[in-house]
Amino acid sequence: MNYVDGPLIDSYHDERQSSSSDYPFVSVIMPIRNESRFIEASLGAVLAQDYPGDRMEVLIADGMSTDDTRDIIARIAGSHPDVSVMIVDNPGRIASTGLNAGLAQARGDVIVRVDGHTFLEPDHVRQCIEALQRSGADHVGGRMETVSEGPFGEAVSWATGTGFGVGHGRFHYSDHEEWSDTVSMGAWPRQVFERIGLFDEEQVRNQDDEFNYRLLEHGGKILLCPSIKSKYYNRSTPRSLWRQYYQYGYWKIRVMQKHPLQMRPRQFAPPLLAAALLATFVLSPFFAWAAWGLALVLGSYLVANLIASTLTARQAGWRLMPRLSLAYGILHLSYGFGFLVGLIRFWNRWHDRGEWAALKPA
Repeated sequence: MNYVDGPLIDSYHDERQSSSSDYPFVSVIMPIRNESRFIEASLGAVLAQDYPGDRMEVLIADGMSTDDTRDIIARIAGSHPDVSVMIVDNPGRIASTGLNAGLAQARGDVIVRVDGHTFLEPDHVRQCIEALQRSGADHVGGRMETVSEGPFGEAVSWATGTGFGVGHGRFHYSDHEEWSDTVSMGAWPRQVFERIGLFDEEQVRNQDDEFNYRLLEHGGKILLCPSIKSKYYNRSTPRSLWRQYYQYGYWKIRVMQKHPLQMRPRQFAPPLLAAALLATFVLSPFFAWAAWGLALVLGSYLVANLIASTLTARQAGWRLMPRLSLAYGILHLSYGFGFLVGLIRFWNRWHDRGEWAALKPA
């Protein structure tokens, strides 16, 4: 990991002129679907930015919501006439198609992504602009802090904020500015999309990973900047967490097939654990060595899980200890088994890199 050399804070903030025309025009794109519970707070945070309203537009790519999400958006937009808010239909109903639908309508020099469960700090957009200005990065993103509901959701929030929980996701816990291989959401200069294409619409999940890996392959630079702050409502039940990380593992296969040189050894740890457990479990009734192997693999993982849960519980509170252990197990095993199923599902697509290269903004 390469760290940024020298001071990154320059005079841009201090010398910024008062005229709003001196600010880059920003398009905020929000891919959402059925977000009636969160859209008022999420969109409200976007409209409360300390960035000039006449230099920003909000494009909400709605995946054909069946609840009252659109009515809530219309009400909120009506109370903020200083910012252009537009709903863009997203019949594909997934984030990648929504982002591309928004990009087709976007007028901004800078593109900022915000998800429906995300709540920006008031200076988020300005911090993104300043980070792009001073660093010359092609993508900037910040530390994503999680907001939880209920005891299990709180445990998930703590677990995803550790290296043991999500070893590859430094944007969950990094506290210093650094060059990275991926960040969550953030902002891009528009020229990035004109140079390397749009988001890969095959990717139901991991479309941000695929795009960032493609950007790196084109010589782009990605900056993780903790001063860019947002909060995200994480999953609050074991079932929803399992589904989320199973899909992450499943769709990681297509990312790997398209960008094999960008994969890191740490990303194979969960699938190796899942494969070892599955193989030794199936063979243990027939071979003694398999039974011993199952005991060794399972025992080693349980010890590691216990140590990580104990260390986390010392900060989070001992009442969360059982839920922390469960959250860690779900994070690792759901991703691992999703990865293995993806290997089977996409076994014959190792030379199929998709059609994203042909996609360009309108």
